[in-house]
Amino acid sequence: MSDRVKERVIEIIAEQAMLEVGDVTPEAAPEDIGIDSLGLVETIFAIEEEFNIDIPFNANEPGKSDFDISSVAAITEAIAALVVAKNA
Repeated sequence: MSDRVKERVIEIIAEQAMLEVGDVTPEAAPEDIGIDSLGLVETIFAIEEEFNIDIPFNANEPGKSDFDISSVAAITEAIAALVVAKNA
């Protein structure tokens, strides 16, 4: 399931960045693929809705959040862990 979750997260990120899925690389930071702060919030909301989870992300102070948004890989790993925890 974790791989499917990661794939879907990448699809959501690509949709928000208006890119093809293949253009979203694991090492890319959100800003590298054109996701600004508002786009990041919209991406987080879309992911929360897709998986029915709450992401510990502070949109007002993203740098102080415990949720790692430094790269697509970090985001997908964190979401996969949240989904696993929710389903445990």
